[in-house]
Formats: sequence, C-alpha cells, structure tokens
Amino acid sequence: MDAKRFEEIRNAAVSSARERRGIGTYKEKTLHAILKDYYAPDKSMQEISVDGYVADIFTGKEIIEIQTANLNQMRAKLDCFLSRYPVTVVYPIARIKYLSWIDQESGECSKPRKSPVRGSVYRAFVELYKIKSSLSSDNLRLCFPLLEVEEYRLLNGWSQDKKKGSCRYDRVPLALLDEIRLEKPEDYLRLIPRDLPEPFTVVEFGKAVGEKKRIAGIVLHVLNYLKVLERGENRGRYYTYRRAL
Repeated sequence: MDAKRFEEIRNAAVSSARERRGIGTYKEKTLHAILKDYYAPDKSMQEISVDGYVADIFTGKEIIEIQTANLNQMRAKLDCFLSRYPVTVVYPIARIKYLSWIDQESGECSKPRKSPVRGSVYRAFVELYKIKSSLSSDNLRLCFPLLEVEEYRLLNGWSQDKKKGSCRYDRVPLALLDEIRLEKPEDYLRLIPRDLPEPFTVVEFGKAVGEKKRIAGIVLHVLNYLKVLERGENRGRYYTYRRAL
C-alpha cells in the first residue's frame, strides 16, 4: 500500500475532471478510474483485449479487474480469465463515507456530511457469494482497498426528502486507509477473531465481528464452502463452526 502515491493520483484525476466539466463526467466513474491508475501506473497495460473480453489491467502475465459493485456481472469474464491467468479482483470498500446530495433541478450540491455507516470486508461477502464458484480457483486473488470516500447522490428517490431509493451519481476517494488481500485459503483465517472460542455459532461470530446475523451467515457459508471452516453439530437453532486449516 502506498497512500502517498494514491493521494497524488487522486488529486490529479479530480483536478482533471473538474477542468473538463466536473466530477462524474468521465466515461468511467471517478473511483474506478483512480483505482485503475493506482494499480497500473503504466497506462499501456490498461483496457487490454484478452480472449474476447476487455481486462481493466493486463501486465502480460496477470490480470487485475476493478469492480466497484455487482460482482455477478463478471462471472463469465472470470471463468475465461482464470483458466489462463492469475486474476486479482479489486473491490473497494468505503470504510469512511461522506454524503453529498445533488439537486437535479438546480444543480446545487449540499455540503458533505459523514455517514454513520462504516464499510467492512465482511459486508463485501454479499458480493463474493455471487462469484462463489470462482473463489476456490488457485488463480484468484482478492484485494480490498479500504477508503475514505465522498459519495454524490441524486435527490431523485421515492421518499418525501427524495433520499430513500436515490441513485448514486459518483464516488470520489479521499484517502487510501488500508488494504486487505486474500490470496490463499489461510488468509481467510484472519477474518476470524483469534479470541473467538471454538466451536462458535453464527450469532457468536456476528457479535465478535460487529455484524448482523445475515451478514455473518453469508461469511460463514462462504468460508465453509472454501473449507476454511468446517461445520459441526447444532447448538440450539444454529450450526457450530471451527477452523479447518
């Protein structure tokens, strides 16, 4: 992780976008563009055709795909790429988020306010579940940049204040805070708190990592599928789990 270089790339991209007409006017969204430049400073490696698909980054030996949402949309591409190359999927997480609202009629943008919601790698498993069959490939690696982000949303929702059901317009990263990489099965064990007694249930795991039972259940399902955890007998209403590696 190189926070200083990330900041330099971010500042250059935002400055260029504002000179052109403003945030969000790129052919691709700002967050995706900045991450692509960060993970591939050599632009000749960007947007390369590989076996009928366009890879965000192709070094000649490795493919890097930056997916800011909807991992299910890349399943066919992953199936193709993983059969021939090591592939790193970069999935950014907004650890700290500030929200700004855009009035479509006036064009006015509100001052950013800090969101109480903090992103986490555990919530990313909702998306990882959609590419579950690819996670066991020896060629697949996952990278989660933890970011401070400013998110712009349109006031076009269905609620009275037009915020609920609104559309996201753009996301602009403010800083790279950390990076989590999962490159082999043993790396997933870092997601299990060391002081969590075994065997444990989904409720106990959720409490230990600060996530709701639904999220905790998806994480445990994927880790069991990858044979990082093994499922045991029930304790009350819930299965128990223990480390398998």
